[in-house]
Amino acid sequence: MYAPPPTAHPSPPSRTPSNPLPRIDPSLRLRRAIHTHSLPIVRRILSTHPHLLQNPDLTPSPPGLSNTSLHLAASLPSLPITQLLLDLGHEAGGISLNTLHQTPLMLAAKNGHAEIVHALLASEDAGGIGKRDTRGRDALMLAAANGFDTCVQLLLTHAPPPSSTELSADPHLTPARALLRAQDADGNTALHFASANGQLLVLRTLVAAGAEHERRNAWSWTAVSYSATVAAEVYFRALVGEREEREERERGGEGLGIKGVGGMKGGVRLVGDE
Repeated sequence: MYAPPPTAHPSPPSRTPSNPLPRIDPSLRLRRAIHTHSLPIVRRILSTHPHLLQNPDLTPSPPGLSNTSLHLAASLPSLPITQLLLDLGHEAGGISLNTLHQTPLMLAAKNGHAEIVHALLASEDAGGIGKRDTRGRDALMLAAANGFDTCVQLLLTHAPPPSSTELSADPHLTPARALLRAQDADGNTALHFASANGQLLVLRTLVAAGAEHERRNAWSWTAVSYSATVAAEVYFRALVGEREEREERERGGEGLGIKGVGGMKGGVRLVGDE
């Protein structure tokens, strides 16, 4: 019987995957790396894609608010990534603002990330303590409202000098007191926010720094009127009384040519022309 010659089996055609895995966009990979605190990955992505340094988040849902890389690092927080972004010149062209006009400093202060606040204030390009968001609130107000006393102290220590207009109205105005006078769109100061949210430690810091307790907002309410509890109001008034007593003693000491009599419980009464 005749047998047909063997034939080689044809090799199966090469198959290409019908649904190849898409490459993740570098901008998304960068945000993910910041979220996971992956400093080496952030550094590598920015070395190959330097144009993504700021990388505003334009995600519509949930809204990304155009937060930049520094906004994200400051809010998480991630100090090494924050420092890397600053070193690469993230803020060299100006302080970053999201769609709510919030700066990275505002997000760090709002969340109580003192180490990030310190790094931003130490940078030549970042900071912007006097910047306001769309509601007129600055970093000090946000830190005070949330009770982050260390951030409040850092902001007061690095307060910018008063403007020429402010100095012409009050030649003795200090940077900290000028910052404490700032009011939001509703006329509220940092002291209003601390009082309304029952932040007693911040209240003490603000009053000691010279916050004006009698300053009123757009509805003619003072900060003490917003005291969260009766006990908080009593504490607030006691702080103000202590400061006024101390200032009175200091004025009395200066009248006698003496400084630093604040440690005395009793004051020296000066007899004027009666």
